[in-house]
Amino acid sequence: MQSIKRLGIWMDHSSAHLMEFSDNQIETKTLDSKFTHQEKEHSLRKGENLMHNKEQQQQGDYYKKLGEVIKGYDEVILFGPTDAKVELFNLLSADQHFAKIKIDVKSSDKMTEHQEHAFVKDYFQPNP
Repeated sequence: MQSIKRLGIWMDHSSAHLMEFSDNQIETKTLDSKFTHQEKEHSLRKGENLMHNKEQQQQGDYYKKLGEVIKGYDEVILFGPTDAKVELFNLLSADQHFAKIKIDVKSSDKMTEHQEHAFVKDYFQPNP
């Protein structure tokens, strides 16, 4: 019997904490968006239109990288304080490559690493 691969992702528009859940253990990696506050300030000086285009392109790259990671899992929970999780969910839902992956979205506040791990454990192993 093949084990189910599970992933929790706490995310906002600037970074994602990828938490692989297996055998009651969590391994965390971080993926950062290239569109940082400094990048935004630099682009704004050149014009708001340029800043908006650059932000959309880099946000798209960020979501694409997250999608590549998600393809390797069977169950995924997206959570965090911003709309980034919903934006990613909508992109993934429109792509048939993700049709067999169970993806849920939950709202949460900014969390410590310990709180994120507890959230993922509680989601994938709820108490009876």
